[in-house]
Amino acid sequence: MILGIGCILFSDEGFGVRVVEAIESRYRFSENVMVVDGGVLGVNLLGVISKPDHLIVVDAVRNKGNPGDLYRLAGADIPERIRAKNSLHQVDFLEALTLCQALDHVPETVIVGVEPEDIETLSTELTPTTRSKLDPVIEKVLGEVKRLGGSYREKTPG
Repeated sequence: MILGIGCILFSDEGFGVRVVEAIESRYRFSENVMVVDGGVLGVNLLGVISKPDHLIVVDAVRNKGNPGDLYRLAGADIPERIRAKNSLHQVDFLEALTLCQALDHVPETVIVGVEPEDIETLSTELTPTTRSKLDPVIEKVLGEVKRLGGSYREKTPG
């Protein structure tokens, strides 16, 4: 599952959702790949994220880097990085991932993201710095899909 999370009302906070929108408009995936716009559903995503064996999460990730820095987080790095973020949906997402343990099904999770420039301004537009990272992050996500045995092809225009 490719899961984009974030709030599209606060500029770069919506990065994960914008990546998923672009992926859905450009690519078709094999039957074993689901693409989900998770928005800010947090714990309400439990039913969704407890289903797949592999989860690729796309989000803005505050990691004390420079705006536009790209990240791939996996394993033990995930909880620490999420707790360091000042975003309620990320904390809720971590709780949902933790609750998967109660269902005896925690998907192997990778977070692909970008260091945001602005997550406080009320705007539906990404900053130019973050917008310029859409395609590189899409490439990283597609690489993860391939690594996990999924496939994709570009949609033909028209």
